[in-house]
Amino acid sequence: LELKRMSVSREHRGRGLARALCREVLGFARARGCGAVVLSTSVVQVAAQRLYEGQGFRRVGASYPSLLGTALNFQIFHYRCELGDGT
Repeated sequence: LELKRMSVSREHRGRGLARALCREVLGFARARGCGAVVLSTSVVQVAAQRLYEGQGFRRVGASYPSLLGTALNFQIFHYRCELGDGT
């Protein structure tokens, strides 16, 4: 399962909503027999990186979105959370 564009509005940040949403996604994927959840986030989204790593995601790679991204050293980090078989 791929998690795309998870966001919490600024006025609601800091209340644990993103963490709860992430747990819900992981539970949803696990209940449907998915083996893993994958996502991507940018180098500048440090809070998102911490959130995902705290939920069990591991960085599995990095890439540049474009030639300009390469020139600016703007990386996209790729993450994966293995779900196992639930046993």
